[in-house]
Parts: sequence; structure tokens; C-alpha cells
Amino acid sequence: MITLNFHQANASMAACAAALLFVTATTFADENEEVAKLYKQGNLAKALERADTYLAIKPKDAQMRFQKGLILTEQNRIADAARVFSSLAEDYPDMPEPHNNLAVLYASQGQYDKARIALETAIRTHPSYSTAHENLGDIYAKMASQAYGKALQLDKANLAAQTRLAIIKNLTPTSKSRDIQPSAIAAGNPSPPDPEKIAEKAPEKVPTKAAEKSAPEKAAIAEKPAAQKPAVAESGSNEVLKAIKAWAKAWSDKDATTYLAFYAGDFHTPRGTSRPAWEKNRRERIDKPKSIQVEIIHPKISFTDATHARVSFKQSYHSDSIKSTTTKTLEMVKTGNEWLIQQERLGR
Repeated sequence: MITLNFHQANASMAACAAALLFVTATTFADENEEVAKLYKQGNLAKALERADTYLAIKPKDAQMRFQKGLILTEQNRIADAARVFSSLAEDYPDMPEPHNNLAVLYASQGQYDKARIALETAIRTHPSYSTAHENLGDIYAKMASQAYGKALQLDKANLAAQTRLAIIKNLTPTSKSRDIQPSAIAAGNPSPPDPEKIAEKAPEKVPTKAAEKSAPEKAAIAEKPAAQKPAVAESGSNEVLKAIKAWAKAWSDKDATTYLAFYAGDFHTPRGTSRPAWEKNRRERIDKPKSIQVEIIHPKISFTDATHARVSFKQSYHSDSIKSTTTKTLEMVKTGNEWLIQQERLGR
């Protein structure tokens, strides 16, 4: 019979406790990732259920609370989402993302002054937070547009108001179609990251955008890609833009066969999934919604050589059940006369 002395028993108990803590911490991290995965798949009800179960055990977990706020936003439960982000802003006053997402919710309700205040707070907490600066510019444009529009209602002959309203529209050609952007926290991080290092996990928000009552108007590709190499930039950029616009159109048309034809034979499938399994999954996700609308916003193109290009843009995805905006990068390769997608990833 084997016996343990007092010190051996304590050491054994400590080792067991340490192992239990490690398993628990790993489980929590895995659960955050699982909720993010469900969110990306559009399974919002299940994602919210698991988030609530998790928060019943760890009610102060910032990342899961943030994910819950994003889920509620996607479900158009604006008041509930606002409570989540307001609570996060109180608990983490130096964290800009909750303030930014509150601004998204306020803007979706037409409360632009509240949105402005929330964005100014986000910028004070983190002056280099570019998303909040961009959103604040859009809010100012919306507020100015409203003010000049009101002036014209009161005096239709007000030429100054007409001119200034026209200037605003010319300066912000996509302001009608572009909603201010929410922040996303990548799953797996134990604490909120530096906002400049956030990778949208939406597949993407992560990260996502706040749902609005009226469907956004179709966005045009607004920015001319910067010329990187004179020899290929002008003609090459036009060819690449044509390819990604056709890719987005096939996706919007729910034409899975044409959509999949835009992926190169050596396309790097996510997480090493086999090509047949990946294509089957993509077909199912294209076939399932009743309608899909995909828009490419602010594309930026760079070339490494005459046959390889990188395209970064904001992707707006709307279906009858999901609305999201993510930042995406496509690595393109020229095969024959066609530009095809060799790699696809979230973020820049």
C-alpha cells in the first residue's frame, strides 16, 4: 500500500488544482472562439445562448460581453445591445470600442448628436483609433446634410444652403450607402486588444455593422486604386477591379458555380480544409439565403509583380437574415488572361 506524507499530499493537491485551472482557462478560451464561430456562421440564436451560459459563470468577461453586444446588434435588438456596450464602457473607461459601437447604435436610430458624443469619447480614450475618426467624419457629414436640408425646407430659394448641401454630397459620394463601422474584438484574446491591432473575425466583425431600419442603398466602388508600379498599375488595376466586381456580382446573384470559378486551383482554403469540402460549404451558404447583396467599398490595389496583386477593401454583406461589414484582403494571381483569388483573409 502506497501512502503520502503531508508534503506529498499538498504537492499532489496543488498539481491537481493547477491542472484544473489550466483546463478551465482553456475551456473559457475555446468557448469564446465557439461563440465567435457561431456568430460568423450567422447562427445568432445559438451564439447568444452560449454567450449567456458563459456569462452566467464569468459575468465580467469583457470579450464575451462584447460579442454578446455584437450578436444583439445583428438581431436588431438595439436597446439590449446599447445596454451591453454602455456597461462595458463604464467598466472599461479606457477602452474605445464600446463607445464606438454605441455610436453605431445611436446613428442607426438617427440620434447623431449622441453618436457624435460617443465617438469623441472613443477618440479621447485612444487618439489613434482610426475607425472612430472615420465614423465621426461621417456623423458630421450627416448632421450637416440634415441641417442644410432643414434650411431648404424653410427656404427653398436658399442658394447658399443648396450649394453647401451639394458640396457635402460631392465630398462624401458614398455617405448614403456607407454606415458607420462598429468595432470587433477577435475571439481568443483574454482582454480587449489595442484597437489598431483588431482583426475583424467575421468571419469578421467580426466583425459586423449595426442593422438599420431601411436597407442601405447600393454602394459604388469609390476610390481609385493607388498606382504602385506604372508598368502594371493602370491596366492591371482595371482588370483586377473588373474581376472582383464580377466575383461580388456572382455572389449577389447566388450563382455558386460562377462564384467558385473565381478561385484559383491552388487557392489556400481556410484551416487547410479540402477543396471539395470547402466548395460544398460555400455552395450551401450561398444557396441557403433567399437573397444576397455583396458590395465592395474603397478597394486598394497593390502589385508585387505583373501576375500577383493584393486587394484590400470593406465588404458589405446583406442577406435576408444577416447584415455585416468586414475588412477583407484578397491575394490575386493572374492565370492566363484571368485574375483569380489565391488567398482570402479578414483584415488588411
